[in-house]
Amino acid sequence: MREFHPEKLSVLLLPPATPFFPVEGRKYTLTHSDLTGDMFLSAGCQFDFEKINVLMRDEVLAEWCLHMGQHVLQAKVHISSGEYDENHSSVRYMIFQKELPTALKAIANGDRLFYTYFPWLLDMQIYVEFESIYPAFQQIQYFGTIRQYLTAT
Repeated sequence: MREFHPEKLSVLLLPPATPFFPVEGRKYTLTHSDLTGDMFLSAGCQFDFEKINVLMRDEVLAEWCLHMGQHVLQAKVHISSGEYDENHSSVRYMIFQKELPTALKAIANGDRLFYTYFPWLLDMQIYVEFESIYPAFQQIQYFGTIRQYLTAT
């Protein structure tokens, strides 16, 4: 993924979701092609599990949730549930660390119209959970706000 190129992003809005519905529970599924660098974002009321490569598991899943009365964007990435050894999991963890800013730019820019309806979400916090059976990689990290990932138009 590396750099974010808006022209390489395809966005699919999954009905019944619209550019202004839902807020709470709005879900994002971001996948990509290693060969072309294209990114594919689905936004809707459910995750787009059909787009997930069950062998690679390199997608980013995110959802707007309420936490202590505040909206937060909670994202998850899959490191290992036992299919990778600890060394391979370490590499996956490092790759996700490096590529997450690009993924978050795709999510922010791909749903830009949504944020015109709900501009207050631009300053809500983003947390990413790294899911792993290895304790060193099972963690939740703060990744800033949507506003930080919007590109100038």
